[in-house]
Amino acid sequence: ESSPHLPAPKDVMVYSYNFRSSLRWSPVKVDRGLVLYTVHFKTGASNWWDEMNCTRITQTECSFPWSLKERRWTVVLRVRAELGQVTSDWVETDPFVAERNTTIGPPKVNSVIESSDSLLISVTPPFGSKTGDFLQYHVSYWENATSTTKKEIKMSSTLFKIKNLKEWTLYCFEIQVELMAHSSFELLGLRSVPECYRTKMS
Repeated sequence: ESSPHLPAPKDVMVYSYNFRSSLRWSPVKVDRGLVLYTVHFKTGASNWWDEMNCTRITQTECSFPWSLKERRWTVVLRVRAELGQVTSDWVETDPFVAERNTTIGPPKVNSVIESSDSLLISVTPPFGSKTGDFLQYHVSYWENATSTTKKEIKMSSTLFKIKNLKEWTLYCFEIQVELMAHSSFELLGLRSVPECYRTKMS
């Protein structure tokens, strides 16, 4: 007699933020018993599935192991539900490449030093960079009174100045990071929350 069919996990998605990636899915509902999940992966270079560190787990998320930390690799994952001896069909993800598909968060603003005509800003990048990474900071700034006209500067240093400002004026800025990796690809990150500072009197 054929075993009753177990529904496959739904909403199977790779979530990736600042190159920390995990597979998530919606829980499979059954009348009784504990549903477990198993996740496999394969890289673009191989044709066989490998076990991830998520075999017969109860939670509906599986973090990528260190062996998958290469950003340029193409990775496909699959997950299935298991209840006793009964298993669901596998659900596969679309191919995932961290360098193209991760979401880059905003940089952290460490300090802002106001003078009469400039703001000196120090930031920390959102993730640890690797050899070959080139990070550029896109800084938009505007006078708070006339917030329709934004100016933009691009900087590659984590310490930079917004210059030629009016004295005793409130200026706001937001920053986003652009990652340029091996020249052929660029990834633009999320904007930071605007911060506002008043320049000093000369």
